[in-house]
Amino acid sequence: MSDKIDERDDVLEPVSSTDRRVRADAQRNLDGLLRAAMAVFATSGVDAPVREIAKTAGVGVGTVYRHFPQRSDLIKAVLRREIDACADAASVLAGEHDPGEALARWMQRFVDFISAKRGLAAALHSGDPAYEALPAYFDKRLRPALESLLDAAAAAGEIRSGVEPNDLLHAVARLCTPAHNVGPDHARRMVALLIDGLRYGASVNDRK
Repeated sequence: MSDKIDERDDVLEPVSSTDRRVRADAQRNLDGLLRAAMAVFATSGVDAPVREIAKTAGVGVGTVYRHFPQRSDLIKAVLRREIDACADAASVLAGEHDPGEALARWMQRFVDFISAKRGLAAALHSGDPAYEALPAYFDKRLRPALESLLDAAAAAGEIRSGVEPNDLLHAVARLCTPAHNVGPDHARRMVALLIDGLRYGASVNDRK
């Protein structure tokens, strides 16, 4: 049989091409809903009306509530999606660029993530227990992603070794803090300088 078999409740059922297509369509629709929610949160805040999110996504309000009964469910899903996208970018960049360039590009990608997360800050700092697991998820996904890039760049002699991923993540987050009388590209320029600092003291002798 060419179709894959899924096991659910001890019953084996064939997964047809139609089933797979329906699932793929459903996932695309869900991704579109999360993208729309992220865009609305960024402009209108996390308390934006659900109807605004639904309109932006091109779906009915009922569809939003069917997937996310509570607003916190939607906010968590949006943030987890952003975390996953940022983490997954590390391996993609590593496959497309030299180690030092991959690291530099990912650091700028992390700046984008921090900027996107800022729209969710009101909810994340609300003390709501619904968000308690997010910091651990952040660490689980992003720290290893950055660590792999740092190790590869250090092994190639493009940055110095011994840089702690958490230190770098926190440094970038601080550089992305909004400041008075600076333009939107300020954080990118500061992170570029930070990356230049990592290159100081680099040596081919650091190759592993």
